[in-house]
Amino acid sequence: MELLRLSVAARRVGLHPDTLRVWADAGKVPVVWVGRERRFPSQALEALVEGNGGQARERREALYVRVSGRTGQESSLAAQEAELRASTAGEVVAVFRDRASGLRESRPGLDRLLRRAQNGEFTHVRVTHEDRLARFGAAWITALLARDQVRVEVLHPKAGAPGGSEELLADFRSLVASFSGRLYGIRSRQARRRLLQAAAAPSAQGAADSEA
Repeated sequence: MELLRLSVAARRVGLHPDTLRVWADAGKVPVVWVGRERRFPSQALEALVEGNGGQARERREALYVRVSGRTGQESSLAAQEAELRASTAGEVVAVFRDRASGLRESRPGLDRLLRRAQNGEFTHVRVTHEDRLARFGAAWITALLARDQVRVEVLHPKAGAPGGSEELLADFRSLVASFSGRLYGIRSRQARRRLLQAAAAPSAQGAADSEA
């Protein structure tokens, strides 16, 4: 009988590690504690699979690739996808692409990925680098996918993305432009309001003079 670590055990039964941990806490899966680390008996995992009709959850992968620019970076998108496909450990069922800043909360490709994750269309989301998911807040996206029993895998967990400093600068410019646009819109509304007030002032004064 083998005693497997959480990550290995979750991969064997096709579950997200967080899900398997919750099941263990609820007593659905027996564990053996080795020091402060829980281990999962292989026999218990086999029984879990048998109780699920004898089939573990099949690994189905979704790939997510992103570049900041809208044009001129198609080769980078293709390179990311090729690298992920070359290292796949299961069937690739979908590829989601975005040409948008990693600072944007709403992106068409990412939005579609999250919707289809809710439908249970894949078990894993794979990216080359964490900042492909988001410049900031990637952990929130990972946690959201975990609720749908989808695991995020990063091919290069610690390495920075190629050209990262240039893309980060582009993201920063995009952020400044976005805030400037909003500020300009606010100022425009304020300017229009002042013009309307100024135009209305002579009319009000004229009405007051005629009454006098």
